[in-house]
Amino acid sequence: MKYMIKYFIYFCLIVAIPDHAFAQANKTKRQKEAENTIYLDLKYGRVIIKLLPDVAPKHVERMKTLTRQKFYNGLKFHRVIDGFMAQTGDPTGTGMGKSHLPDLAAEFNKEKFFHRGAVGAARGMDINSANSQFFITLEAAPWLNQKYTILGTVVFGMKYVDQIKTGDPKTGIVKDPDIILKMQIVAEAE
Repeated sequence: MKYMIKYFIYFCLIVAIPDHAFAQANKTKRQKEAENTIYLDLKYGRVIIKLLPDVAPKHVERMKTLTRQKFYNGLKFHRVIDGFMAQTGDPTGTGMGKSHLPDLAAEFNKEKFFHRGAVGAARGMDINSANSQFFITLEAAPWLNQKYTILGTVVFGMKYVDQIKTGDPKTGIVKDPDIILKMQIVAEAE
């Protein structure tokens, strides 16, 4: 009996310690995922974006910083081209505006624009001019590979992105554009 109790305690320690360690590792992983996931609320519904800090750390940090500052709340989807992409992040709504923060150098990475829902950093003619604007692809856009930084991917809510008002077929400029109601980091969501 004494040996059975000893082995039972030993067995419990062997089983319980890894379970506790596993549970702690899972909790840490969930916290990291929540810190790198964005809720983007549209009038049509909630879009969930998984950020990719391992492949575009500076761009991800910029989006998180601006999200925390509530910079994106109320901004227009000023340029939306049917079958291509929906662009936002310009405080002027003209496509020429940006945040008060300095521009970012491109972080081209292994991620490709081979799927709907890729989130890319919009920029000007200079490849190192990304700032606050971003776009979500409505279809695969492989010609953007190694020309624009991918910083995330839509993991839920593309049906809501598809409902964003499209603009002029040539320019993409939208009259009476849809807006971002609210953007927040999941770990800090209200």
